[in-house]
Amino acid sequence: MSTHSRDAGRASTFDCLDRRYRKERMIRILIADDHGIVRTGLKLLFERMTDITVVGEASNGREAVSLATQLRPDVVVMDVGMPLLNGLEATAQIVRWSEDIKVIILSMYTDESYVVRALEAGAKGYLLKDHADDDMERAVRSVMVGRPFFSPSIASALLNDHVRLLRERRVKDSYDLLTDREREVLQLLAEGKSNKEAAAVLHLSPYTVETHRTNLTQKLGLHNTAEIVLYAVRKGIIAP
Repeated sequence: MSTHSRDAGRASTFDCLDRRYRKERMIRILIADDHGIVRTGLKLLFERMTDITVVGEASNGREAVSLATQLRPDVVVMDVGMPLLNGLEATAQIVRWSEDIKVIILSMYTDESYVVRALEAGAKGYLLKDHADDDMERAVRSVMVGRPFFSPSIASALLNDHVRLLRERRVKDSYDLLTDREREVLQLLAEGKSNKEAAAVLHLSPYTVETHRTNLTQKLGLHNTAEIVLYAVRKGIIAP
């Protein structure tokens, strides 16, 4: 066999391996929205991204849950106002079935109540429809590495609401009361890490992390993971 033939053979083998690697690394997306034009627009958006593929579409919440369990996508992009089963309840059912599936809520609502409910349902991102073109890729890549994502305008609205409430109640933000370790734990929890994962990062026991978590939530008046995430977004501790 000539040197040229051997080199061509090696190149062909490497090309096959590279294609197989890229295929294995593809991020698999399920789109759930009751408007066909929105689903089409999102598909066109994802087609621009070489390592992202749309594996299914759902036009109502029940179909979204069914397809998520069948197709096992990496990410579900979920509209809030879905027929038959609303997007928040569909999100909760999907996450209960598999925490490995990351859900990004797609919404037109900037109200904090919707963001809180989305996080409580298990969503990892909250994206405004009018910013989807600009922010969708960042949202997908963020949730894929375990980081929550919010449209920047959501983060700004949350900060403004937080400041307004503090003024109305005539209280001060208690962040300065946190110890350095509590601030570290706060950030890791807000980034989506469990107590065990935070403990591994900080070289502490899960029990110690839980103690820090209890202390910081009491100081800040927080009650659950959703509130921890929202607080961190308001304070700029994690990027939106």
